[in-house]
Amino acid sequence: MNFDFSDDQKQLRDQARKFLAEKCPPKAVRVVLDGNEPYDRALWKGFAEMGFLGVAIPEEYGGAGAGHLELCVIAEEVGRALAPVPFSSTVYLAAEALMLAGSDAQKQAWLPKIASGEAIGTLALFEGTGNPSPKAIKLEAVNGVLNGVKKPVADGAIADLIIVAARTASTGRDSDISLFLVDVKAGGIEAKALTNLDPTRGQAELTFTNCKAEPLGAAGEGWSIITEVLDRAAVLTAFEQVGGSDRALEMGRDYALDRIAFGRPIGSFQAVKHILADMYVSATLARSNCYYGAWALSTNAPELPEAAASARISATQAYQHCAKNNIQVHGGMGFTWEFDCHMYYRRANALALGLGSLSYWEDQLIDRMRKRNAA
Repeated sequence: MNFDFSDDQKQLRDQARKFLAEKCPPKAVRVVLDGNEPYDRALWKGFAEMGFLGVAIPEEYGGAGAGHLELCVIAEEVGRALAPVPFSSTVYLAAEALMLAGSDAQKQAWLPKIASGEAIGTLALFEGTGNPSPKAIKLEAVNGVLNGVKKPVADGAIADLIIVAARTASTGRDSDISLFLVDVKAGGIEAKALTNLDPTRGQAELTFTNCKAEPLGAAGEGWSIITEVLDRAAVLTAFEQVGGSDRALEMGRDYALDRIAFGRPIGSFQAVKHILADMYVSATLARSNCYYGAWALSTNAPELPEAAASARISATQAYQHCAKNNIQVHGGMGFTWEFDCHMYYRRANALALGLGSLSYWEDQLIDRMRKRNAA
């Protein structure tokens, strides 16, 4: 079985890398990191014009209809470039939830706007610290009206469309949770930006007060939909993490070849070689798991739950490892604001928590493997 990308997909990757190298150099990332803008609006417009936002959205809803393999390719390049845009919240979460559970009318209303860059979307799941769990959801929905608080919500302060997980019953079962679609323009939402580790990917606290919403998917099916959305997002985020891992490795390698100490490049010293070799091993292992996840996602294979958890775990570990050791290879300079190492370290740790912690996904993998083995 060949898990590698096709020639067309590799060409798409080259196009995306060229585009991001021109439109999203580190200086552009720093504008958002150091400034007051929540994201790079010009880059977001460019994403839409290049067709990146709608690459996995069917053509009948304004997308390119290419598929999830192509989206994985784009995600990796987004991770390499640290693109400061609401790509993951809009494409991995909101669009995937709509494609999985939305009615035709909901898809017609929102997917073309997402593909064109007109609408930014997100998923409001968490209600404070902790991992995804139906028991942690307290926000209530009564007769299509939402009341409660969600935080943190990725790109919540700039979203036009919010998919909200809400409690509709109190039986103690997963069926207590349902999903709702909220048009921010309808009102009833107060957004407060939160301070977080990576300001280039904003987080917000959303307060819903008598907020009118429409159901997304069948009543009581919210948690099963969320689980599937998180699995899909885990694979796509893992590709972002692999892209960042590879770039951190390249930065460390290039510095080790250029930095001269005791009359020779520091990359010639065995201790530095060991660090770089370990980075390469972790990044390559993560890529292998990501390719398996991409296959499972693109074919909707029954192995997707295990493949998604495996990709998420290995990519999270690899990115944190490579980002940390990139700083180590740079020595004291790696800790300075002027060098770009800290930007990858920030993103690595922010992505590690976005869909649930590493331990959460490790538990998910073990539980899923046990259930499959017992079947």
